[in-house]
Amino acid sequence: MIDKWVPLDRPVVVFDLETTGPNFRSDRIIEIAGVKVNPGGDREVWVRRVNPGIPIPAASTAIHGIRDADVAAMPRFKEVAPELARFLEGCDLAGYNITGFDLPVLRLEFLRAGLTFEISGRRLVDAQRIFFSREPRHLSAAARFYCQTDHEGAHGALADAEMTLRVLAGQFEKYPDLPRTVDELHELFCAGLDRDIDPEGRFRLVNGEPTVNFGRNRGRTLREMSRVEPGFFRWILKGDFSAPVKEIARRFLPPEQMDDPQLPLAAPPTPEAEVREPGGSEPT
Repeated sequence: MIDKWVPLDRPVVVFDLETTGPNFRSDRIIEIAGVKVNPGGDREVWVRRVNPGIPIPAASTAIHGIRDADVAAMPRFKEVAPELARFLEGCDLAGYNITGFDLPVLRLEFLRAGLTFEISGRRLVDAQRIFFSREPRHLSAAARFYCQTDHEGAHGALADAEMTLRVLAGQFEKYPDLPRTVDELHELFCAGLDRDIDPEGRFRLVNGEPTVNFGRNRGRTLREMSRVEPGFFRWILKGDFSAPVKEIARRFLPPEQMDDPQLPLAAPPTPEAEVREPGGSEPT
């Protein structure tokens, strides 16, 4: 137990979420569980399933096994939010990748429920960050782990490709439950990436609709953005984005705004080495 290794001066709740998908801005909680460890070692457990109010995609059900029918009669998050807030009151928070996913999802759900869930003053412990900081994640480390060999010629393209083949073979040998078809492997580990409509992955097809795939507007369709927030596309056209991204933005900029003399007449090609995160902030 954690209190054996870390003296606790107040409770810490180790929590985890199951959700409708991987987008913390638009996906919703369907199950939340927390284990509270009190100073002295006593434990309390809080577990609830909730109706997310949106369909659960089949790809998500394949991961956690929860279907629409399983939560149809469950309360909405808003109904359990006050009880959960009391359970978490005065507690530090811990989990696996909570800083990258679970905590943002939870805070947004509290906001939708009309409650502000403050994390200022709470201490956070993320096991994934500890794991990634202590265990190397590069190909040479994978070669040692899966193939019990050093990776000679690391960072030579052919040597890296050959070693990746060996690592993949080692993964199939080590994990008997790993899917054995390319379709299943893609769906489980890389679903969605094939629907990127520009090389940077700034825009993605979601249910056939071109959709923003970065920043605070992630999940919003380009059709909606063109109608209610055309300044987003003007910001892209003036910003540090590659030519394909700017070309898509230009297509969705309302025609009446195309004669703005401050907009570039063409989206200049950007060398691949210069493609990076834009330096400016998104428009408010």
